[in-house]
Amino acid sequence: MANVIEEAKSGRASCRTCKKPIPKGELRLGVETQTQFSDTPSLQWHHVLCAAAKLPAELKAALAEYPGEVANRAALDAAMADAEKKGAAKPAGFPYVDRAPTGRARCMVCEQPIEKASLRVAVERELEVGGNVTRGAGYLHPRCVAANLENVGGSVDELIEGLRASSRLPEAELDGVIADIEQGPDAA
Repeated sequence: MANVIEEAKSGRASCRTCKKPIPKGELRLGVETQTQFSDTPSLQWHHVLCAAAKLPAELKAALAEYPGEVANRAALDAAMADAEKKGAAKPAGFPYVDRAPTGRARCMVCEQPIEKASLRVAVERELEVGGNVTRGAGYLHPRCVAANLENVGGSVDELIEGLRASSRLPEAELDGVIADIEQGPDAA
């Protein structure tokens, strides 16, 4: 099972982006996700226009596979291009760099808060929640990444390659973060 575009079979599914119902017969994007409740992946549904703004890479790949006509294709293409230009799209996977939407996250290494709107590196980590082990994001200041490489898994070069593949930031900002990572904690 992969990400898929299809017409909604009923009006019961809600968009995971805007939380509004997806009317029967309207095109929707199903994004494959793994949940802690099942061994098999399931689909999370999105209006195609909502997905264009938040999941442009996933939507673009699904549109390439979709055999039917898409009525508002020009609007979707414009929304996807705008999301990629602004860096508003969700990252494609771990690790990635983004701007902290709040000031609540703490760095996994120095345990200091990561300021709102500052750049941070997100890595996948295991979390124990209510006796269950699940995977989720852990955040680091760019200068703290080198001190946590054993937990990130791999070398600095592998991490940087992953950041370039998954991050949705302008190239200049991403290059600045990578420079901070390479300098390490002495850059503070």
